Amino acid sequence: MARVIRDLPETSSYWAAVWTACALPDVHVICDAPIGCFNLVATAVPDYTDAIPHLQNITPSVITEQEVGGSGTGPAVQRTYEGLRDEGLLDGKRLIVISTAESEMIGSDLTDLVKTFAPGSGFFHSESLSDDEWIGRDRILLWLWEQYGAAAAQAVAVEPGLVNIIGPTYGCFNSAADLHEVRRLIEGAGGRVNLVFPFESRLENIAQLGRAQVNVLLYREFGESLAEALGQPWLHAPMGMRASNAFVQRLGELLDTGPQAAAFMRQEKETTLQAVWDLWKGPQGDWFGTTSVGVVATGTYVTGLQAFLGEELGMPIVFAVNRPPRPGDLDTEALRHLLHTRPPAFVFGSINEKIYLSEGGARQTSFIPAAFPGPVVRRAVGTPFMGYRGTVYLLQEIVNRLYEALYNFLPLDSAYANQGKGTAPSPVPGNLPWQPQARAALDAALEKMPFLARISASRELQMRAEAFARQQGAAEVSLEVAQAALDQPGG
Repeated sequence: MARVIRDLPETSSYWAAVWTACALPDVHVICDAPIGCFNLVATAVPDYTDAIPHLQNITPSVITEQEVGGSGTGPAVQRTYEGLRDEGLLDGKRLIVISTAESEMIGSDLTDLVKTFAPGSGFFHSESLSDDEWIGRDRILLWLWEQYGAAAAQAVAVEPGLVNIIGPTYGCFNSAADLHEVRRLIEGAGGRVNLVFPFESRLENIAQLGRAQVNVLLYREFGESLAEALGQPWLHAPMGMRASNAFVQRLGELLDTGPQAAAFMRQEKETTLQAVWDLWKGPQGDWFGTTSVGVVATGTYVTGLQAFLGEELGMPIVFAVNRPPRPGDLDTEALRHLLHTRPPAFVFGSINEKIYLSEGGARQTSFIPAAFPGPVVRRAVGTPFMGYRGTVYLLQEIVNRLYEALYNFLPLDSAYANQGKGTAPSPVPGNLPWQPQARAALDAALEKMPFLARISASRELQMRAEAFARQQGAAEVSLEVAQAALDQPGG
């Protein structure tokens, strides 16, 4: 029996190439694509994630059945190039043509054709049929360097104290906030940011990547090939208190700014991290050891959340699934089944996991966005997961959602709520005795819920079952009454 893939957690390398190249304002991309594949990557999805209505520097070749069936995509790309040139849309820009799955299926290789276009034009074969977006981002970052930067960089000297940040592109979760915090860590450790590539760079300046003494990769999924090609030491951006300390200390060593880095760490402990200590020492700290967490995200956020929430705060991590999957990771069907049957108190994930929780009726589970696909916009700089401020933001999110769960414990005055609505207030049930079989059924249902949510759910289900029993004139809660209460929606 063939295995059906329910959902996909990432896009293709074609999307990755577009989102990387289009981040450079002096680049114009022709995607060798039908109109639908252009609309998704250039208009629809970026608007729901990066809050960008439309990428301005991309044009489709609009290949049709005619090109796919016989003539090939070269004439369509030629017409698109000539139209852009004649309208002046390529003035001051480099042209990059990117293949798609549709053009690759018919073997369309436009390397020679693109050489006849304006000087500096390039063709990137995205390998969309075989590579995911993380491989695609890694490949095009290196390709951009090799095509447009490496030769010119031979005349560029390394300048002590300069640091590149490599990786933030369109379609990367939380890039604005995490970039803002990582820049703050670099400057706190005594470094000066040279280029943020590609987000805050221009292709004409790519050779300046060679000036940096150290490179910082914002993500673990891609960027290492470029970092290795640059030939300087490189670090991954940190998540959690320990990782942030290690990052600042190591950067201080590499930049020979150790005393400044040490002073920055002391200052952060006394200021930014004070909120972490206060929440840890307060009554909220009692919840961490019993509040379960599941994580589904890219390796950057899985590794970071496991370290901070699991190792530093002591929260039980019941599952951690990488996207793309690593050996031993749950596939989407197994993950969906788990979230239907035994959801944890918190799930960090994408819209896929949010849908699975909704399907299973997991109302007591708190969902926190930690990955694309969306829809979830992350343009604010005040929501970091990385660095010292990331620990405060994450802990604040968790504690506030725990408070929200506790709110459900509060008794509501149903008589007051029904005043003026023409309905009689429902009687508040007292404590009726329960048959052992009924109590066992309730306990079995509660075992399937997150630990913290059981208190609220237990009270709600008991009240519902006792109300059923009273309506039937029963003096105790039987198994049949308890099962009827559990079978109600939300039970």
